[in-house]
Amino acid sequence: MGMFMNDLEQTISIVVPAYNEEEVLRVFHRRIALVLDSLPLNSEIIYVNDGSHDRTLEVMKELQEMDARVVIVDLSRNFGKEIALTAGLDHAQGDAIVPIDADLQDPPELIPDLIAKWREGYNVVYARRISREGETWFKKATANMFYRSAQRISGKVILPANVGDFRLLDRKALNALKQLREQHRFMKGLFSMIGFRQVALDYHRDARFGGKTKWNYWRLWNFSLEGITSFTIAPLKISSYIGLLTAICAFVYGLFIFGKTLLIGDPVPGFPSLFVMVALLGGLQLITLGIIGEYLGRVFNETKNRPLYFVQDVFVSPKRKTTDSE
Repeated sequence: MGMFMNDLEQTISIVVPAYNEEEVLRVFHRRIALVLDSLPLNSEIIYVNDGSHDRTLEVMKELQEMDARVVIVDLSRNFGKEIALTAGLDHAQGDAIVPIDADLQDPPELIPDLIAKWREGYNVVYARRISREGETWFKKATANMFYRSAQRISGKVILPANVGDFRLLDRKALNALKQLREQHRFMKGLFSMIGFRQVALDYHRDARFGGKTKWNYWRLWNFSLEGITSFTIAPLKISSYIGLLTAICAFVYGLFIFGKTLLIGDPVPGFPSLFVMVALLGGLQLITLGIIGEYLGRVFNETKNRPLYFVQDVFVSPKRKTTDSE
């Protein structure tokens, strides 16, 4: 009985970033509400409207009228999912916090299992996908390639494979995460960087319930670059090694041509070989400059020290205000 009363004094916060998700929000809320109703915990559902152009905000307000647990954070414009998720985490008041997408690929019904692991003493419980329904083989293959590459070059930060933002963090882990305020935010890496006691919970990921994914291959490519450059300078080291190797090869090849000309008298290879070498060196230089530019651009953005986001409004149910005051 004492344990049950302690549970009732605790709060779980569900953080849901949303951008043009009006087609799925009602179904999502129905499922998440059923899960929260079954838990012996106080709860709040924080919907973050990331500058949606459809009726996402209006649907959120309708849900708030039916459910006093709903809190709406309306951002001033579209800042991107990573920033929207950060805004939701900043406004979360719970003892345990669960970020989850609104597209229902991550089942809300898994939340009680996350809480059970949290009760065992873990600070972070991350949901690990063992299957990914509704995704093409190419996307699965490139995702696996990214996780393997990121893990090899990320150094001390362990980035679990097939893990997204769906997880549970306790208040201690969230307070640590909130101290990381960099502009270029790769949340999966930040979740891993804070450390603490973490454990995986395997699950089957569903296909998207409705609407369209916001992640095309170009955005995924840029997202992967964000993840790699946010947690390692390995690309800079690799470019240095490539430059050194190219210089050594060029020096050895130059000695070979020089010696061959002196000993045998063969003419120096003509324009085609010269053109290939110049093009190769020019390409390597441009790639290296591009890598340096990526890091320099991130330094430039961080030194401006601008706020991560701006909030248009925060909507809290009047019923909740009354209940809190009582």
